[in-house]
Amino acid sequence: MQFDRLLSFGTKRVSTRVAGVLLAVGLVVLAIGQDGPAKANAPQSPGQTNAAIDEAVSLGISFLKNRGQSADGSFSPESGVAVTGLCVRAILENRPTEVDSPAVKKALQVILDNVQPDGGIYVKGSRHRNYETSVAVGALVAANRDDRFDSQLKRAEAFLKEIQWDEGEGLTPADPAYGGAGYGSHSRPDLSNTSFMIDALRDLGNDANDEAIKKALIFVSRSQNLAGHGNDLPHAASEGDGGFYYTPAAGGETKVVGGDTRDGGGGLRSYGSITYAGFKSLIHAGLTESDPRVIAAMNFIQDHYSLTENPGMGQAGLYYYYHTFAKALGAAKLRVLTDADGNNHVWNRELVVTLTDAQQDDGSWVNRSSDRWMEGNRNLVTAYSLLALSYCRE
Repeated sequence: MQFDRLLSFGTKRVSTRVAGVLLAVGLVVLAIGQDGPAKANAPQSPGQTNAAIDEAVSLGISFLKNRGQSADGSFSPESGVAVTGLCVRAILENRPTEVDSPAVKKALQVILDNVQPDGGIYVKGSRHRNYETSVAVGALVAANRDDRFDSQLKRAEAFLKEIQWDEGEGLTPADPAYGGAGYGSHSRPDLSNTSFMIDALRDLGNDANDEAIKKALIFVSRSQNLAGHGNDLPHAASEGDGGFYYTPAAGGETKVVGGDTRDGGGGLRSYGSITYAGFKSLIHAGLTESDPRVIAAMNFIQDHYSLTENPGMGQAGLYYYYHTFAKALGAAKLRVLTDADGNNHVWNRELVVTLTDAQQDDGSWVNRSSDRWMEGNRNLVTAYSLLALSYCRE
């Protein structure tokens, strides 16, 4: 799916702005020099970009292996297997040859030791079964040399589809919770968990024709501030900015900080990280650049371009934002964005600078401004950062 063909988008505002993007795609170095507030230290070539990534990755992986990992092989076991799975995936996305290293093998064994009789991969008693299983699937897929984990992955796939909110929970497609995934089978669904589930199903080889992904698209569309294209809820048209909010289920919720979470018309306000999660989910569900949902999401993304904050959230969830930002734009195969002021941004090169500037002396990353959603945890934030960097390679 080539989003560098965004000029085909239907609205005049998008077409006008993206004309500059298309020029910048072809003249990426020229765009950095002429189009305003690109990072001053941004790499100027693929070789420089990848060299900067390699240096940061080496330091980050060294931190995880030498300081972040517990003696039993886990990373931050208070998260169940979630952070362990993210760390394994982060290492292997950047260094596939580490698959048989002692650190990765020990971490993988922790994951395997938590495969449950129902096929899920989570610690006993966990309330985050979808999240843990989805992340563990990503780690096992990345490490699945010679099909060694096929059995566990097949069972995990069946588990994720079983706990998706659908007819099995007595719902119809008219229910706002339909198609989504929550932390577990008894936790109301949200877009973050749904996007993790979609990622896992895609990692497992499911495409847009898979029934679970089709159902998930219904939930994702209801989470977007866009009326008439899947969001049939009462306040769908109120915000109307094309961004996404946390969940339409159980009366709806957004995580926006500061001010009212609902606009004057009752709509839930959009924010950055969840919009990238929604945008990525639209792509994985097979929508093309001509779909109004994709057009609207791209409008929000370009209007709220930022690498200094998680739009609508400030510093909260900043590294989760960087991760979803990079993964979504990487999935869209788009390297240049035009912001609300008409400035072109070669996002991957700017993100490389942002992350290398924020890396700590010990090779880790941590959110010093907000520990919401565990972002005071160096293992988690280092995994997010390494994953983000893996999508920045040229």
